Amino acid sequence: MDVKQLTNCRVGLMAWQLLIIAFYIAGVERHGFNIAALVNLLLQSMYLAKFFWWEYGYFNTLDIILDRAGYYICWGCLVWVPCLYTFSSYYLVAHPPQISNLAAVGAALLGVATTLLNYRVDYEKQVFRSAPDGKCVLWGKPARYIVANLVTSPGKSRKLLVSGFWGVARHLNYTFELVATLAWCLPGWGLGLWPFLYFYFLVALLVHRTFRDEEKCSAQYGDSWELYCKEVPYRLVPYVF
Repeated sequence: MDVKQLTNCRVGLMAWQLLIIAFYIAGVERHGFNIAALVNLLLQSMYLAKFFWWEYGYFNTLDIILDRAGYYICWGCLVWVPCLYTFSSYYLVAHPPQISNLAAVGAALLGVATTLLNYRVDYEKQVFRSAPDGKCVLWGKPARYIVANLVTSPGKSRKLLVSGFWGVARHLNYTFELVATLAWCLPGWGLGLWPFLYFYFLVALLVHRTFRDEEKCSAQYGDSWELYCKEVPYRLVPYVF
């Protein structure tokens, strides 16, 4: 049994899905049907469905490869995910959305687009990794990559993709995930800061994770990582950061 898969995927994320359904039903019972509340539920459900559809790809992330099954991950997935990640839905039970139906539809379109883009970024990496010798086509062109020698394993190397979305920014999947999160928090617009609590947390988490990822990559790839950063100079937002 994989402890990290059990806590992260089978308990934490399934609890997230069950709780937001329960919160939506409670909101309907209290305030009646509301499109914005439904958008909040459906966007999160779509994000979670995308996660489970792509679950095999999750096993290539730092959470699974490098982080240990200790307090940081297990408590986070068993407690922090069900409590904080569902907070926007929980808040709407007592505070019904105030935004218009048109604004709710706009939030829905933004959330669907960025969730699909988030999946596309990860999908491109999977296509590249599964292709023999990295020979695949991305955005209509042969994929380009940098061969990075492993400092931690002399004589071995890995290919760092610099095509497609991975040639635009080094962590563009995080950027799309942040915008998707903002989209499902938007039904709480006008209700103060609380409906956006998870979004604020995720900004801090992913920006911190960006630097944590790159610190590990620098130690692993050495000079090759510096070359990669020159090829792809932006972390999250092209021309900004």
